[in-house]
Parts: sequence; structure tokens; C-alpha cells
Amino acid sequence: MINHKVKVYPSKIKLDKKKQLAWKIAEIASDNSKLNKHSIEMVINRIIDNASVAIASLNRKPVISSREMAKSHPRKNGATIFGISSKIKFDAEWAAWTNGTAVRELDFHDTFLAADYSHPGDNIPPLLAVAQQLKKSGLDLLRGIITAYEVQVNLVKGICLHKHKVDHIAHLGPSVAAGIGSMLKLNTETIYQAIQQALHVTVSTRQSRKGEISSWKAYAPAHAGKLAIEAVDRVMRGEGAPSPIYEGEDSVIARILDGKKAKYIIPLPKKNEEKKAILETYTKEYSAEYQAQALIDIAKKLNKKISNLNNIKKIDIYTSHHTHYVIGTGANDPQKMDPKASRETLDHSIMYIFAVALEDADWHHVKSYTKARANRKSTIKIWHSIKTHEDKKWTRKYHDPNPKKKSFGAKVIITMKNGKKISEQLERADAHPYGSRPFKRKDYIKKFKTLTDKIISRKESLKFLNTVQKLKKLKKGQLIKLNIEVNKKYLKQNNKKGIF
Repeated sequence: MINHKVKVYPSKIKLDKKKQLAWKIAEIASDNSKLNKHSIEMVINRIIDNASVAIASLNRKPVISSREMAKSHPRKNGATIFGISSKIKFDAEWAAWTNGTAVRELDFHDTFLAADYSHPGDNIPPLLAVAQQLKKSGLDLLRGIITAYEVQVNLVKGICLHKHKVDHIAHLGPSVAAGIGSMLKLNTETIYQAIQQALHVTVSTRQSRKGEISSWKAYAPAHAGKLAIEAVDRVMRGEGAPSPIYEGEDSVIARILDGKKAKYIIPLPKKNEEKKAILETYTKEYSAEYQAQALIDIAKKLNKKISNLNNIKKIDIYTSHHTHYVIGTGANDPQKMDPKASRETLDHSIMYIFAVALEDADWHHVKSYTKARANRKSTIKIWHSIKTHEDKKWTRKYHDPNPKKKSFGAKVIITMKNGKKISEQLERADAHPYGSRPFKRKDYIKKFKTLTDKIISRKESLKFLNTVQKLKKLKKGQLIKLNIEVNKKYLKQNNKKGIF
């Protein structure tokens, strides 16, 4: 790996493009390096994971609306949309739009946390859509996805967006553009321009993840993927981009992030070095914000220690800066304590999540978020007794550069009415790669079968699982087989008319 120093330059200094971060990213995207065998297997796991959560969300409102929009953009030799017959195809950018929304809707796919947040599985829908439309091979798709993960993970390690209330999709646009460039074997110059365009158009605020969180939380990464596809399309036709997008006097860094005195260090692989960043990422066992995963495991353990939850006086959670200030009481967001809050808000409230998991000793992607569940009096009582605190020890663990030491855990102290204190702590979620029972291929398959049960046929399930596990061997034009069809009677429609 090479650590690239990134800073802002005044316009009077013409920074050589080969010294720019966008060029360095483009170089690794175009190097056609050998694919790491473990990275290949993990890509397969994550495609299974994506499909699981996408199928489970097909009839949720944002996904229905996104599908209706996409259906207005058919294309004879285009890409497929989850749920719809593979015989019917659509423009790649619109297939990416609705499949990306479906993947993101439940907040139940993979994650990587460092200086910033990310869900690198968001890269998969746009890359798959382009690969289908252009009839690429399984090996082509693998190359693109591995590159996309590499870029997003390393940007997340080096540049904090949320500090400036910028949504994390600003790292996704460049990673999708780089991944598509790698998949299509575009030259460095073309990928360089596409990365810059993609970043320029995908900068937005984090209000989408605060207050009354709307359905845009699901749409946002899908939109970034769609815009990145369009950016690549433009530059392939000879168009340029705002440059230097990272280092310029009026760049994203200078005017939106840390300003003109900013200094960042971005790690990237050496030329022709195998890309393995995907192996540092982790998926979710539970459909909640990743920083809640270990805390759900803690709650399940504490449930067994407490005979009567009515005797709880208060609960204190000692955790990292991120957890406290983003999904904890440090956010100072009353919505996170409101039984009437949206599902999207509740899955970003560790107080709610912990209360439900403590009561139920379990977590369910639908049942745990129902209005009735959120309004249960016993739940509200526990929920409103919870307070989070930043513990610098946990913050240091959160930011540890060593994947084996990095953790997103917490210590919980429950004070009973009689003064007795009951505590439990956990470094990382049980399902984390370095947890007590890391997710393996069998767990991804189990998750797929659980979330798609009664939605797709056993035949369709077996077909998909058999196909995806042979991804490396799929020939040009065979990626259509990664689509999953459901009975068209199952799919709900939004009959409200839009523009199209």
C-alpha cells in the first residue's frame, strides 16, 4: 500500500494531474491487477447478501416507487430489475436506480466504518446493471466490484465527510465510477475524468439521515450509482470534469470539507498489487445501523441475566464518539426517542434498538419496527431510561487502523431499582469477521433463504445460488442469470402518476 498525501493548492499552482488523488485512484482502477482469490469469494458473498435484502424489500414503498420509475425506461438489450421477468430489460442507470434502492431500503447489507461511514455493497447494483447491458463476463464484474470496494474503503479510511455533515455517498460516486472503469478496462485518463465528475455530482448533506428521516435514505446511494453511470458515459464520449476536484482552490475539500489548510492521507494499493479491501468489510446479522450490531448481541445476553425488566431504573451505554453522536443521545435528536418516528429514524436510534432487543432477546427486520412495537409501554419505559456516553477508549478502538483490533462495541451498565448494577461489554458483533462466530458462505445463504422465504420459489432460489457461486465462470452475456424473478402478482404498484 502507498499513503497518498492530499491537500489544497491555489489556482496559480497548476497541479500535475498525475499527482492528483483522482488520478491515483484511476491508476489502480486501470492496472488490471491479479484478482485475489479471497476477494473473489467475498464478492460472491456480498452479491448473495445484496439479493437477500433487495428481495425482502420489493414491496416497501420506496422500492415500489423506484421500480415504477424504472419501468418507464425499457431497453431492448438493457439490464434486469429484481422481481421482474429477465425477458424484460431496462436502461442500466434506471435498473441500478431501483435495484440500488431495494438493496439499501432495509439498511441490512454490508458496512465499513473508519474516518467515515460506508455501505460498500451499494457499488454492486450499478456495476451489475452496466455489466448486464454491455454483456460483460463474470470475471469482468468481479474485477469491477473488487476495484469499487478498494476505492470506497480507502476513501473512507482517509476522508471524514460526516464531520461537515456531508452524506457518505460522496465516496460512493467515485468508487462506482472507478469500478465501472475497471470492469470496462477503460484507460486511466477516462477513469480519472469520470471519478471527478461522479464526485462533483454526488455531494449532498446528511440531513437525509437526521430528524424525520425519509425514504431518501434508501434512494441516496442508488442515485449516486445512477449519476456515476452517467458520468462514465459522458467521459467515454470525450467530455471532461471539474479538476482538480479534490485539491483545487474551490474544490470539494477546500469549500465543503476541511478547507484550504486540509491535509489527508489516503492509502491505495501499489500498481498491480492485489486489491483486498473488501476483506476488511463486514455484513449485518441484524437490520439496524452497524454500530448497533454488537449492542443487540449485548442486549440478548443481558436479557438472560435480568429476571424482571420492570425493575430497571436506568441504562448507561459507554461507547465510541460515532455511536454516541450519530445514533445515541449525543445526537440531541428528539426523533430518536419518539414512538411515532419513522422506521428509518428508529434504525438510527440505539436507544430504541437496545430497548427492543433487551425485551425480545431477538431482532427482526420487520417485526422490530412496527408501529405497535414502537408504542409498547414497557418498551418506551426502557427506551427513555437509556443514555449514551462517549468513552475515548471505545473511540480509539473504532479508529484503530488494524482490522483485527478495530471494534464497534460498547459497555452497558444497567442500574436496577434496588441499586444493583448489571453490566456487559462486547468488542465487536458476534457476526463480525473477528467476532465469536464470523459470517461464512453458509450464513449468507441462510440469510438469503430466510429473507426470500415465501417471496420467491424454491426453484428460483436454487437457480440464483447455484449461478452466483459460479460467477467467475459466467461468460459474456450470462450475467442476466443473476436476476431473481417473483410472481408478478406479488409485486405491488404505486398508481400515482409522475412525469414519465
